Amino acid sequence: MLKLKKSLGQNFLIDKNIIKKIISQENLKDKNVYEIGPGSGNLTNNILIEKPRHLTLIEKDERFCELLKNKFVNIKNINLHNSDILKYNLNNINQKDIIIFGNLPYNISTQILVNFINVKNWPPFFKKIIFMFQKEVADRIIAQPNSKQYGRLSILTNYRLDITNSFKISKNSFFPKPAVDSKVIVFKPKNKLNYNILNLKNLEKISNLFFSGKRKMINKPFKKIFKNYKSIAEKLQIDLSLRPSQLSFEKYYRIVEFYEKLK
Repeated sequence: MLKLKKSLGQNFLIDKNIIKKIISQENLKDKNVYEIGPGSGNLTNNILIEKPRHLTLIEKDERFCELLKNKFVNIKNINLHNSDILKYNLNNINQKDIIIFGNLPYNISTQILVNFINVKNWPPFFKKIIFMFQKEVADRIIAQPNSKQYGRLSILTNYRLDITNSFKISKNSFFPKPAVDSKVIVFKPKNKLNYNILNLKNLEKISNLFFSGKRKMINKPFKKIFKNYKSIAEKLQIDLSLRPSQLSFEKYYRIVEFYEKLK
C-alpha cells in the first residue's frame, strides 16, 4: 500500500455500498465518463462494470498513476492523465454529455467546482457532475436563502447548476478516516439561463462583498457598488434594510446584471 499524502487530501472511499450508490446516480453504459482523483481505483472498478464508452482518469499523484496504469493495463477504453485538475484546461474538452465523478480533496473542492461552473461554453460539455465534499462545504453549496449557510457558494452554484440529489457519507466509509463526514452532491447544468451575467467573476465579487458583513444591512455594500444606490434599489425592488442572507438568488443575479450595464 502506498503511503498517503496529507497535502493531497488523500482519503479513499472503501465502503462498497456507498460506492454502488454513487455509481447508481447515472446510467453509465456507452457514456463518456471522467473521474477526478481516482486514487487506488476503488470507484474506477465499479465505473468500468457499468461499461462506459470511454473513461478518462485525472490523477495528480504520479505514484497512483503508475498503480492505475498497471491495474487497468488491459482495458482499452481508459485514458489516464497525470495532471492537477486545477491546472487542467476544461475549455479544451471536446466530448459531449460527459458524466463526471470526483471524490475531491477537501482543501480544493470548492475551487474545482467553481472552475466547472466557470467554463466558457454553456450549455457545457458535461451532462452531470457527481462530486463528494466535506459535509460543511456541501451544506453551503446547497443552502437556500434565509439560512446560516447561504452565501457566495450557493449563489454562484445556483446560477448555472441544478442540484438533483445529495446524501451524507459517514467518515467511517473512508481510509484513512477523516475528522468529518462527507456529502455527495449531484449537479445538472441548467440548459437555459434566466439571467445574462457577462462575467461570473462579477457575481463572485458582489456576493463576496455582501457576505463580508453577513449580519449587517445590505445598504453598505449597495452604497459601495452604486452611486445612486437608493434609486437603483428602488428600481430593483430591493429593501436596503435586509441582511445578505435574506436576498433571493434572483435578486443577486439582477444586481450583477445592473452592475455590468453601468460599467
